[in-house]
Amino acid sequence: MLSEILVALCVVLFVIWYKTNKNNYWKKRNILQIEDLNWIFMFSRSSLAEICKNIYDKYDTPYIGTSMGSTPTLILKNIEDIKAVLADDFSSFYSRGMQPHPNDILADNILFMNNLNRWKLIRHSIAPAFTSFRLKQMFYILEKCARDLVEVVEDNKHARKKPFSFLYTYTTASIGASIIGVDIQAKNSEMDSPFLDMSWELLKPSLKTKIRIFIANKFPKLFKALKLKIFGEHEKFFISMLKSFMENRRRHFRITHDFVEICLQLQYKGMMQDFFTTCEITPTTERLAAQAFAFFIAGADTTANALHFTLIELSNNKHILEKLHEEIDGVFGTYKEELSYNDIEKLEYLDMIISESLRMNPPIGFIQRICTKDTVLPSNVAIEEGTAVVIPIFAIHRDDKYFSVPDLFEPERFCKDSISEMKYMYLPFSEGNRNCIGLEMARLTMKVGLAWLLRRFTLAEQMYKPKFERHAFALRASKAYYKLIVRDLCPE
Repeated sequence: MLSEILVALCVVLFVIWYKTNKNNYWKKRNILQIEDLNWIFMFSRSSLAEICKNIYDKYDTPYIGTSMGSTPTLILKNIEDIKAVLADDFSSFYSRGMQPHPNDILADNILFMNNLNRWKLIRHSIAPAFTSFRLKQMFYILEKCARDLVEVVEDNKHARKKPFSFLYTYTTASIGASIIGVDIQAKNSEMDSPFLDMSWELLKPSLKTKIRIFIANKFPKLFKALKLKIFGEHEKFFISMLKSFMENRRRHFRITHDFVEICLQLQYKGMMQDFFTTCEITPTTERLAAQAFAFFIAGADTTANALHFTLIELSNNKHILEKLHEEIDGVFGTYKEELSYNDIEKLEYLDMIISESLRMNPPIGFIQRICTKDTVLPSNVAIEEGTAVVIPIFAIHRDDKYFSVPDLFEPERFCKDSISEMKYMYLPFSEGNRNCIGLEMARLTMKVGLAWLLRRFTLAEQMYKPKFERHAFALRASKAYYKLIVRDLCPE
């Protein structure tokens, strides 16, 4: 408790210092400079992604100088600069800026890891969990979760009054089941995931958690010096849970294609090694648990919000919803009440709808990278080591230079012929080397969930524009409502 008070005090002292000692870092370099982003956010009712969009729209320059706490920050608008940060000059921008304490076990994952060689080795080692082959083999897991979702919504009318809640339960259950597997003979619902309570705890807006994440992100050296932990309260539960599942699987082996299976394979092979960098990592249960934990951090809330925004947009666009119902019904047929992986592949219009929803309302509204060595971006602006760059995803997705009539929900933008032209201007899962490792799983989770839900339900027509919550990282509208109506599927 004392350390949390010290952190809060440090923040207050910094704000006082900042307001009395104006930082002119970018002005000295003849670059437009605006107020500190954290300061603007502190006195705003908007999300930080919306603030970045307002700045992006206001200034007709390829970049805008600002700061985030003590870190000089540059908001990027030029697509070539963005491509350089995410791919071409990745070795200068691989860091996300988080520096968790070494004892923060669950934070030692591919989301927060700053050591490039360790990150490469870990990501390469767990990447097989997300190959097309493995996703196809584990489809039964997601399909069972989607069927369980529909049963919950059908049986509990009260659940329909809080749509985000049942969507978040579904995404948490899907990730949890993808880690520990599903017994298809069992009659229990996957919506009763053992990880659900933990996942809801992660989502709760705790002041203590906000302070810790804020300091870890904006003042990483201070965070490390105070030996704070971001996820310390979840360590015992999550690590012991994964250890229990792994031990049980060793005793009662069965092929499941889940993440536990990957963990067991890695431990069987022994030391993970990269012969080019000589990096070596022991695949301990704790280290593997941290990677599984990252799936919850990166996936449960973002995928639930993506589903939520998609249903909002469908309720606003009756003609698109009707066309989607026709496609889904065509895949299910008159009497068939099951889905295969190949069926999901046939839902091309649904795929376009999801893509357009992710453009309109990307769950992660901006991303940041920290420069790890002096470099120069394609627009000829010099970036010094330790400087942050911000890629304003929400703003780019709503820029009419890249998307005509950007506030119009138009799924046809994402026909197969046009997708390749959108690279680095369409970034719901980021791009380049550090893009979302689970993007295909996220899309598959969304598609199977929406296919089952819209097979059994339709949406009441409405005209609703979601109001985003005041959030430092994400675009969220968890209180938004739409009415689900049971469909009459009886043949005439």
